[in-house]
Amino acid sequence: MFRPKIPTMPTPTGRVTPPAVVEPTTIVPAAQTPQPAPVAPAPARPTVELTPGTALALVGGGTAVVLVVGAVLVSMLLAVAITGTSVAICAIVLRSLLASETKRR
Repeated sequence: MFRPKIPTMPTPTGRVTPPAVVEPTTIVPAAQTPQPAPVAPAPARPTVELTPGTALALVGGGTAVVLVVGAVLVSMLLAVAITGTSVAICAIVLRSLLASETKRR
C-alpha cells in the first residue's frame, strides 16, 4: 500500500530512425567591405517651444508632486514614530507588571 509504483518506460512503436550524422562544413570568410558611417536621422517632429504658460504649468505640477510626496513621507514617518512609541509604552507596562509580580512572592 505504501510502496510507490514506478512507471515503466513505454517502448517505441513503429519505425525508429537512427540519428542523422551531421558533417562539419568549412567556413570561408567573405571579402570584408567597410561599413558606411551612420547618418543621423532628421527629427521626425518639431521641437517643443516653452511658452510662459507651459513653464508656469510645469512649475506648478512639479510643486504639487513634491508637496504630495512630502506629505506621504511625513505621514509614514509619523506612523512609524507613533508605532514605536506605543510599543515602548507596552514594554514598560509589561516590565513593571512582571517586576511587581515577582516582588509580591
